[in-house]
Amino acid sequence: MMRTVKQVARASGVSVRALHHYHHIGLLTPEVGENGYRYYGQAEMLRLQHILFYRELGLPLSEIARILDDPGFDTRAALLDLRRRIEEEIIQRRDLAQTIDRTLASLDEGRAVEDHCLFHGVTARKQTQWEAEIVARFGDAGDTMIRASKANLQALPPARLLEFKAEIDAIHADLITLIEAGATPSSNAVQALIGRHHDWVCRSWQPDAAAYAALGRMYATHTDFRSMYDALHPRMAAFMERAMAVYADTVLRRSPE
Repeated sequence: MMRTVKQVARASGVSVRALHHYHHIGLLTPEVGENGYRYYGQAEMLRLQHILFYRELGLPLSEIARILDDPGFDTRAALLDLRRRIEEEIIQRRDLAQTIDRTLASLDEGRAVEDHCLFHGVTARKQTQWEAEIVARFGDAGDTMIRASKANLQALPPARLLEFKAEIDAIHADLITLIEAGATPSSNAVQALIGRHHDWVCRSWQPDAAAYAALGRMYATHTDFRSMYDALHPRMAAFMERAMAVYADTVLRRSPE
């Protein structure tokens, strides 16, 4: 049975625009009929399943393509590997859910939450790795940024930390809406959202124009950040990089000292 791009979008929950993007980059290539329409068969649907599973695990699209296009790729072995990865993810997500439950219970009861309980589920190894890479990339400025960010976040009460997370989630959602609508990184609507993003970043550290633009480049080039943004939208990381560079150049560099 062959399916049109709209039928695949309805069945999978993936937008038509994202499916077109997957075709454009060679990640998911349907048959193209004489009428110019895209058609997806069983093989393409199974490949899409793999793409979505790997995206849920945070892999960037380039890495997914490398895995699926490997001549030695074995569907059954890949599914077993995916199952193992998902089980590991479930354990971590369960820990994160329990952390949220404990935080909510403490807020409801008017109790303070111990600092170490706020971040259970975010591994110390991953946090240390991120910090080392930031210092390697930005030097003393990166180390200063990490220290300032930790100090500012630790000073926030639990309720404010939850608001902090909710704000960035809202910014990401609004950006995705604009990307889907065809907005450009330099458009007024996008730049207004990037202004909110800059304000959000400034709640933990104060980047100058160069540092803010560099943060955007890190979103697009660092494996973990790129994976996170690719999972939100296939064009999100590159879009954020360009939009943040525009904001740094047109707003931050022109701001009075």
